[in-house]
This record gives sequence, C-alpha cells and structure tokens, in this order.
Amino acid sequence: MNTLSYGLLAMLAQGPCTGYELMLQIQPVWQAKHSQIYPLLAKLEQNGFVRFVEVPQKEKPDKKVYSITERGVEALKLWLPSETSEPVKRDEMLLKTYCIWLVDPSKTERLFEERLESFGKKMSKYKSMLSELHREDDNAERLPGAGSASFGQYILLKRAIDSAQMEMDWCRWVLQLLQEQREKRAAAEAAKDAAQ
Repeated sequence: MNTLSYGLLAMLAQGPCTGYELMLQIQPVWQAKHSQIYPLLAKLEQNGFVRFVEVPQKEKPDKKVYSITERGVEALKLWLPSETSEPVKRDEMLLKTYCIWLVDPSKTERLFEERLESFGKKMSKYKSMLSELHREDDNAERLPGAGSASFGQYILLKRAIDSAQMEMDWCRWVLQLLQEQREKRAAAEAAKDAAQ
C-alpha cells in the first residue's frame, strides 16, 4: 500500500466518510484528487481494509459511505510506528522566485498578491473546519485530548492554519519589499530627470 492509502485509512479510523469527504479532509496535509482517491478506495475494499454501504440519493447516483474494517485498523497500527519518509516539498512559486528579477515588477507583485489571496481562502477554509470540529466535539472551550479520535485532526488543522498564516506573512513582506524598491526606483528616476 502507498502512503495515501494509509492516509485514507487514518481518516476512516475517525468515522465513515464518502470519497468526496475524504478528499476534503485530507487537503490540509496531502494533495490528492478524486482520480487518486476513488481507485485506492476500490483497492482497499477489495483487500478487505474498508467496506462501504450505498446510500440512495434523489436525482443523483447512490453514494458510497466507506468505513474501516478491523483489518484496516490492524494495518494502521503496523504503519504508524514505522519510519516516516522525508517530507516532499514541491512549490512552483518558490522556483519562480529565483528569477523574479527578469520580469516587470508589477507582474511579480501580482504573483504574490494571488498567492496571498489563495492562502487567505485556505485559512478561512481551515478555520471553518476547525470550528466544525469543535461543534462536533460539543465543547469549543476544551481542546480534544490525545485519546480523542479528533485530536489528530485538531493538531493538523492547527498546523495548516499556522502554515497558511506564515505564507501570508511572507507574501506581505515580499510585497512590501517590492513596493519599497519601486519607490526607490521612482525617486531615482525623478532625481535624474530633475538633474537634466
């Protein structure tokens, strides 16, 4: 099984979900699309790690609600203490940052403004998920304990929120630097024009 398979099992250990719900829940920590999740769920079901029940829907195809089996729980118990691979970071924006000096500063600023907006939307989504988690636990004042099924989800959402905040702070800092440099260039050009 691959890491995403274990991740799906880990999510299902918290409770039954549809494939779509799994895709939404995993987003704060792992990029996965429908095209990856549904074939893995089928394979997990074939191998006895999950089962599903079909829930009829009006004017839509029936949906499958998956739950973990005892065999799936045992697989997670074996996987959890095994050595974890190094985190993989692939971020096209960071590669583009090496050559931002090649383009017009207004285009560069637009890149950082778009990223700031994107992470702002992610932050809102993660905060909403955190609020929903508190509502499900029926106690927004108390943090879930380490023995709670929602503890892992809570600490991952907190990490996702902190990471989004860090990205937003970085974008604001870069935008400030770019603005300061634009103002310096404008002042230098004005001084040059005045000297002529």
